[in-house]
Amino acid sequence: MIYSYCGRSGIQLPKLSMGLWHNFGSVDDFSVASEMVIKAFDAGICHFDLANNYGPVPGSAETNFGRILKNSLGGHRDELFISSKAGHDMWPGVYGTGSSRKNIIASCDQSLRRMGIEYVDVFYSHRYDGVTPVEETMQALIDLVRQGKALYVGISKYPPKEQQLAYSILREANVPCLLSQYRCSMFDPKAKNNNFQIAADNGSGVICFSPLAQGLLTGKYDNGIPADSRAAKDSGFLKTSQVTPERVEAAKKLGTIARDRGQSLAQMALAWVLNDSRVTSLIIGTSSVKQLDDNLTTLDNLSFSDDELASIDAIISDERLWF
Repeated sequence: MIYSYCGRSGIQLPKLSMGLWHNFGSVDDFSVASEMVIKAFDAGICHFDLANNYGPVPGSAETNFGRILKNSLGGHRDELFISSKAGHDMWPGVYGTGSSRKNIIASCDQSLRRMGIEYVDVFYSHRYDGVTPVEETMQALIDLVRQGKALYVGISKYPPKEQQLAYSILREANVPCLLSQYRCSMFDPKAKNNNFQIAADNGSGVICFSPLAQGLLTGKYDNGIPADSRAAKDSGFLKTSQVTPERVEAAKKLGTIARDRGQSLAQMALAWVLNDSRVTSLIIGTSSVKQLDDNLTTLDNLSFSDDELASIDAIISDERLWF
């Protein structure tokens, strides 16, 4: 495994972190989930990224991760970097969503109970909700650190203006923002263009999710929409309407470049995100140990020639591809 320092901190994170957004909920095979987590840890992936609402059902990914910790990794807590988040819909009623102090504090307490741990290494505000003052949300995060429930804090998906304000508030309280989490892929460069440099200027590490654009950057949709794909599921985050001819054609062209590099399209897509020096780590989501092994192989070839980058840019500069 390759590790990088996180912003202006002493924390190192693996280039590939494991995300439990999909495939670790109560509807999934627990034995497969456990096998993937243990395999990841054995491969040097020490960072596991969760959120209070990950499942389905919401909360079940944390519950299952807590079972895996208890059954298999209980003696390795100090070798693990565990993150969780709050801010999206979680429980019924007006207090079960958003970025208020009440939601943030209650969510962290619930997450700790589900996972059976005394603290998380980093707790995020999962989103700026557009209503709660940033000052209120950041004070809740600050207090979690001072209460010993989180070692560090982070923000996720904050717009540039609120992002900068969050950094300023946290820095003034001597609880600097360790990590800033944003979606980024060759089909989604908005954060790369608008948020990464703000993070770097403020000493925050950047960690990215959805680097494969929900599977569009795997070649899976080159010949239509498979019945077992995310786009074919009513509950999936990738909609059929998003599998456009332009994106499919672009993925095919990118696949040719990947093959010339000796990689799959998915591996090249991961390497492309990590090629940005401002990115500390990349969150991968896997559904099998084989897929995890394939992702780990990405680390064998992270460099790009100038010609390769130019060829990729010529394809992905088409804004019709962007989410």
